[in-house]
Amino acid sequence: MREDSQEFADRVSREAAARPPGRNVGGLRRLAPYVARYRLLVAATLIALLTASGATLLIPVAVREVIDLGFGANSAELVHRYFAAMMAVAVVLGLATAARFYFISWLGERVVADLRRDVYGHVLNMSPEFFETTRTGEVLSRLTADTTLIQTVVGSSASIALRNIFLLLGGLVMLVVTSAKLTGLVLVFVPVVIIPIIMLGRRVRGLSRASQDRIADASAQAGEVLDDITVVQAFTQEDTERGRFNATVEHGFEVAMLRIRARAILTALVIVLVFGAITGVLWFGAQGVLDGSMSAGALGQFVLYAVFVAGAVGALSEVWGDMQRAAGATERLMELLSAKPAIAPPVNPIDLPASTQCQVIFDAVKFHYPSRPLDYALNNISFTLAPGETVALVGPSGAGKSTLLQLLLRFYDPAAGSITLDGVDITKADPRAVRRRIAIVPQNTIIFSTTARENIRYGRPDASDEEVRAAASAAQATEFLQKLPEGLDTFLGEKGVRLSGGQRQRIAIARAILRNAPLLLLDEATSALDAENERLVQVALDALVASRTTLVIAHRLATVRRADRIIVLDEGRIVATGRHDELMARGGLYARLAELQFTDSAEMAAGGQLKLLKF
Repeated sequence: MREDSQEFADRVSREAAARPPGRNVGGLRRLAPYVARYRLLVAATLIALLTASGATLLIPVAVREVIDLGFGANSAELVHRYFAAMMAVAVVLGLATAARFYFISWLGERVVADLRRDVYGHVLNMSPEFFETTRTGEVLSRLTADTTLIQTVVGSSASIALRNIFLLLGGLVMLVVTSAKLTGLVLVFVPVVIIPIIMLGRRVRGLSRASQDRIADASAQAGEVLDDITVVQAFTQEDTERGRFNATVEHGFEVAMLRIRARAILTALVIVLVFGAITGVLWFGAQGVLDGSMSAGALGQFVLYAVFVAGAVGALSEVWGDMQRAAGATERLMELLSAKPAIAPPVNPIDLPASTQCQVIFDAVKFHYPSRPLDYALNNISFTLAPGETVALVGPSGAGKSTLLQLLLRFYDPAAGSITLDGVDITKADPRAVRRRIAIVPQNTIIFSTTARENIRYGRPDASDEEVRAAASAAQATEFLQKLPEGLDTFLGEKGVRLSGGQRQRIAIARAILRNAPLLLLDEATSALDAENERLVQVALDALVASRTTLVIAHRLATVRRADRIIVLDEGRIVATGRHDELMARGGLYARLAELQFTDSAEMAAGGQLKLLKF
């Protein structure tokens, strides 16, 4: 079931909230190169930030002047003047705050966009070995949840932290200037008020995340069951699933009640402690006003600065958690950026000679997958694929047929031996140059979430519309493509869900035809086609193969018989080589497989339906 944008955004938010924090915020320093690209914007942000902080710190001074010089002197003119000054300060504050928000938000979005681009581009260059040990879901989570955390810090939390640091330092200075005696009292009250609130606030945030997780669990469970409701009903498991869902909902209710109770206690604590502290400071200040040691305006100024300082401390405690989580996210993203691909271009790659038909030589090749170091997938493989020759690979499942194609595409490098393409060891050439010589029709047809035209054009992005249509026609795909609502411009859905298996395979064949590469790799190229469509596509493949060097994993008798040579693999070794009739005469593995799986000659002569040779 496809996830809509709101569900995706909610999931990213939950993942971001659940991300573990870094050990410290030092990891954020690794974002410095990204931020440094926009020095002028950073400077403008700091100027706006300092202006807004300065304007904020001027407000209590203006309040004091209004009370002492305006109201105290009973002068309407002074009251008007100071209120006008306060309004001017408010205008400056508003403009500076708006500018700070705009600049820092732009910077946050820009840094995250650059980071996502760099990480994704780097991951695209990683070899398949990387994805054997790294889950694709984890990479996507880092690209979404982790970058969301970084965007929050760069585009918001960092600015809030700097603003509140300025307010804290400036407020403390002005508190001392206003009344050193009351400042000492505030420094006693602030920790008493803030520490319990911070501790309980963390508890509330943790319970809020747990409550969101329980809601997500219930939604996921319900979605899974409803998607497969026929299976549930077929096995009469309605009562079981109802009980499971009820238990999940009740668990969510219990966690929600814990959050509600903690939030209620926090609310009461905040009101009592904050107002108690303010009342205490005001009472001491009022004594000073009564005995003449302090003016009423100075008391008002002091209270405002005390509120600024307390608010700054609380805000800093809030953003500290965000910065720790963002530091952890930065570390995880930098791990991806620092990962080195196992397959990379050599420092001085050798250029492949120009040719229209390739020669391929496997020389004593041994290979094991990184995840199975003790199990050789290929063991001492040697053969030559001559220019223009078609070679079929047959053998049982796990014999090493697809592994040969992956080595030729240089998704992996041999543990021993060498593979040469037109006389050049492919490990000494640029992998992209090697792959440009190759067109492939894979076993698992990949259709992208775009139009049929763009899916075919994926074989050669600079191809014209005429060339795309010609490739579709050659692959016998024109008839079904014309029946689509918008023809070649029809959106095919996620993974090509609007097409049948055979239609998807013909799109893949058209893509390989458009590629027009001298070396062709066919991995079960007609496995998803019925007999009628196979005959149509085989005509296209025959024309394609005729002018190219071809290595094909054969699953049909017709394909095997068309091959110039057949290589029989078993347990990573070559056990026989020859043409169909020769191998049948020798007996052995090939003859046994053919006897079990191939259609007999009489049925072939009668034009009966071809059967699969499932190796």
